[in-house]
Amino acid sequence: MSLNHDVIGLESEPVDKSWSSTDTLLYALGVGAGLDDPTAELAFTTENSAGIGQQVLPTFAVLAAQAPGRRDLGDFDRAMLVHAEQSFELHRPLPPSGTARVSATVTGIYDKGSGALVVSQARAVEPESGDTLVTSRSAVFIRGEGGFGGPRGPVADWSEPARPPDHRVTYRTRPEQALLYRLSGDRNPLHSDPVFAARAGFPRPILHGLCTYGVTGRALLHTLAGSDPARFAGMSGRFSAPVFPGEALTVSIWAEGENATFRTTREDGTVVIDRGTAVIRPA
Repeated sequence: MSLNHDVIGLESEPVDKSWSSTDTLLYALGVGAGLDDPTAELAFTTENSAGIGQQVLPTFAVLAAQAPGRRDLGDFDRAMLVHAEQSFELHRPLPPSGTARVSATVTGIYDKGSGALVVSQARAVEPESGDTLVTSRSAVFIRGEGGFGGPRGPVADWSEPARPPDHRVTYRTRPEQALLYRLSGDRNPLHSDPVFAARAGFPRPILHGLCTYGVTGRALLHTLAGSDPARFAGMSGRFSAPVFPGEALTVSIWAEGENATFRTTREDGTVVIDRGTAVIRPA
């Protein structure tokens, strides 16, 4: 088995991707909105509440910027692929329903020894005006595909502030959270099929990394941006450990003006999203 390095630097053909009000509502539920208090996040979970207009969680931007088709990365065991990193820049709030024209480029395939890190960048634009809606960068780690002698890739500069977090926010997840989140488009059986999860070395299906990412984004939105998606400019983080559906997640946040750093942990203290950063626009 080997990866196809010829895809590096080749931009995909633009593809129009549409979403509906139902899609954005389902996404919000999939990342836990309204779980403990069904009335607390009605702007993101309903479209017909009195005096409340529907809004879209900022982390939905990652889904809006995902092209329906993926480049052929070669022949490898899909059970060995995990989401490693995710960042996005949201240029303006997304509407509850809409269409974006999406193109993507594999920007690098890096040799990490035990596996390969495949990094991609996507851009979603408004089809009529060409204005950029979302710029997204993601990386996947494919175990067993390293050792090909390539570069190890750049190292991002990040350090934990030398003080206690300014905020700690804990959200629980449902035992069936992955079954709900997968309805937003990621049907990878790693998150639903015990047999497939066992092939990947897990005792049971794990939660989608982007679901953990969305739960974390809710904590950042409500804590730092006053629940206003227009103030949420971007977010990045590295997935460092799996989460099992039903586990609670704690987001530790260090606020620094318009920027913030964060880290997300499981109940036992295991870090599941590391090297987190967020950019919040002024009120």
